[in-house]
Amino acid sequence: MATDYRSRGDIPPAPLPAAPNAARYTGKVAFVTGAARGQGRAEVLRFAAEGADIVAVDICQDLPTTSYPGATVAELEEVAHEVEALGRRVVASPVDVRDFGALAKVLDGAVSELGRLDVVVANAGMTSAALTWEIDAEHWRDTIDINLTGAFHTVKAAVPILLEQGTGGSIVFTSSVAGLRGLPYLADYSAAKHGVVGLAKVLANELAPYRIRVNTVHPWGVDTGLKVNELHSLLQGQAEYSSMYGSTWPDQISESEDIAAAIAWLASDEARHVTGIQLPIDRGRTNW
Repeated sequence: MATDYRSRGDIPPAPLPAAPNAARYTGKVAFVTGAARGQGRAEVLRFAAEGADIVAVDICQDLPTTSYPGATVAELEEVAHEVEALGRRVVASPVDVRDFGALAKVLDGAVSELGRLDVVVANAGMTSAALTWEIDAEHWRDTIDINLTGAFHTVKAAVPILLEQGTGGSIVFTSSVAGLRGLPYLADYSAAKHGVVGLAKVLANELAPYRIRVNTVHPWGVDTGLKVNELHSLLQGQAEYSSMYGSTWPDQISESEDIAAAIAWLASDEARHVTGIQLPIDRGRTNW
């Protein structure tokens, strides 16, 4: 009789990603939005552990259109202290990525202080959930403005700096499986994250002659401590939709460090010929 190995319960959990390569980003500067917690925090700490100085921004306030609390100034300050404890320099500022003028001013000042810019991670984002025709104008506007327009503002502020330096660089956008699949209840978020993919593809072509690589990453179910309560409520009793949110991989959720490790590779010189791709970090979800 065949053995169902899945039922044995003795498959060990996979270890977290390998330890950072302390020399990979020595002498470089990484700019991360949405940096106060979750994936952004993990990315900041990964880059710092690999030798980079850091520019970290986050809105640091609650949003009226999300069911979970926003990051805080104290959390952003704590991230900055952790970077300094790793022996790296950091400029950390509360900034709303929807405010291009403020974002560009902070980045220009940070680059003047830190000396250069090499890596840009447009990570800031938010999520809410509803049936498409029940999304109100405020939720639609906030979701598009933060996830898509905020990503555009990030590169609009950063690209001229990279071009003036003339030493290449790497830009990584945080999209989502919702940027590759039509997930129910996430029309505004999915539209924004699909838009991020289009933006990245165009930039990859425009910036290729300058050796500036542009890619997107697509996480799926990351343990950031945040929960979109309305999505979980909507999925209750909707088996035909709930199955779309599953995974075949034994681990049912990723850690922020998984995403940070993938981005650290994608933005590094080890991936110097990788541009214009959509990298799923999704436990095989986009294989469905």
